[in-house]
Amino acid sequence: MTSSQPALRVSNLSKSFTVHAQGGLALPVLRDVSLAVSPGECLALVGPSGAGKSTLLRSLYGNYRADSGSIRVRQDETWTELVGAEPRTVLDVRHRTLGFVSQFLRVIPRVSAVDVVAEPLRRRGADPAEARQRAEFLLGMLGIPSRLWALPPATFSGGEQQRVNIARSLVVDYPVLLLDEPTASLDAANRDGVVELICQRRDAGAAIVGIFHDTDVRDAVATRVHEVIPPASSPPASLAGVSP
Repeated sequence: MTSSQPALRVSNLSKSFTVHAQGGLALPVLRDVSLAVSPGECLALVGPSGAGKSTLLRSLYGNYRADSGSIRVRQDETWTELVGAEPRTVLDVRHRTLGFVSQFLRVIPRVSAVDVVAEPLRRRGADPAEARQRAEFLLGMLGIPSRLWALPPATFSGGEQQRVNIARSLVVDYPVLLLDEPTASLDAANRDGVVELICQRRDAGAAIVGIFHDTDVRDAVATRVHEVIPPASSPPASLAGVSP
């Protein structure tokens, strides 16, 4: 299901990092990035390593402050501008509209996997039993056996933790989803389960922007690609002593 009205629109977005070890030198990472994604689309970000794909996703989510440009998200049938927005506005958009799946799970000690996954739904006021049922469904679909649901994810393998992370991020039907290598640490069988979930969300009307280095995954989920072109003086992929 696609719509001609975008759910996310980015215009002339630029971002640089400050290198404190070199006297506060500003190194550009993104320059004049523009894109739009409509409900029912999955836009795959492509480009060489260090081009700024992850920086772009983190800027869209508000983890990095953009230097200039515009990031607008449709919420309550109106546009909400995130560049320069108050923190409470960004948090509200994250709470109700904008989901993010990263490569890493922030493990919460002594909290069971099912409660970790259900928590975003409960925070939105969902019935606790319904939230738990939804969490159990996703954990099962992603191949986490029921004997592990009551255990904290800190005891899980890296692949299992990633699947818990994905379930937690997808437990809410966010209208806009940002995906940063969601299948990076998964084997083929579990990767296929994640691909199925992403396709279900896309076909149900979510607007998705993602990074998929696995070309098979990209081909399965993406409806379009957007090339991220690094500025001429962009920094290397890993750079110590920088700040956003």
